[in-house]
Amino acid sequence: MKVALAFLTVVIVAAAPAWHSALLQSAVELRSPGDDRGGARTPVLVELFTSEGCSSCPPADALLARLDEQQPISGAEVIALEEHVNYWDQLGWVDPFSGAQWTDRQQDYAAVRHDRGVYTPQMVVNGRTEFVGSHEGQARQAIAQAASQAHAEVTLSALSLNKPTEGQFKVSVAKLAGSNNGESAEVYLAITETGLHSAVKAGENSGVEVHHSAVVRSLRKIGSVDPGKDPAFSGESTIKFDKNWKRENLRAVVFVQEKRSHRVLGAAAARIEP
Repeated sequence: MKVALAFLTVVIVAAAPAWHSALLQSAVELRSPGDDRGGARTPVLVELFTSEGCSSCPPADALLARLDEQQPISGAEVIALEEHVNYWDQLGWVDPFSGAQWTDRQQDYAAVRHDRGVYTPQMVVNGRTEFVGSHEGQARQAIAQAASQAHAEVTLSALSLNKPTEGQFKVSVAKLAGSNNGESAEVYLAITETGLHSAVKAGENSGVEVHHSAVVRSLRKIGSVDPGKDPAFSGESTIKFDKNWKRENLRAVVFVQEKRSHRVLGAAAARIEP
């Protein structure tokens, strides 16, 4: 079952530039398991808008987990974000991982498409292509296509990971070549957690044990890129970890996204050491 959330927003979609850059090296560089040292894999951001209250969502959750864990798309490094919307919470089961921030983000994507509604499960690849989140064929095709396109090189480094309650990171985005057609881009840092699950006791999934991968625990803007500079962005950020998060299951994700079109230009991710 799908639940639609209607709204109307007008957004101007800017033309997508071509982004080319050289990889910045850092002293302590974090890489995710799917990364290829030879540079053969291109990071692709795969977002899933989902809810524990939605009976159609568990297959999509499972698909995202497979893409994240198995990295099955040649040439692509899947960087997963599972975002739990909150508009299902009033229909019998309150999703413990849901939040208005994820609903707002999904609405922003719909506004860019000049779409009047949103639904679950919905998968969005690199901020460009959307489809029903359980459709594996479409997911594979969209990820492969995204991996074949030019991207901004992003470096994520650990400055200090010796405090159990926080992580400190340095992010660099290499110089962006070509005209940006007046479009601006922003840099976001997220923390995701794997291994989460719930025994749902009400609503459409009542009696079902649901499992999740890469649930977004924190997402915030840490700056904007300047296409005329080299690097286009360089900054540091400290993220506080909630006491309920299991550090061994956390991953840091950074991505560059155009402000108006929401196209993802580049990304990087890595697990956080305990």
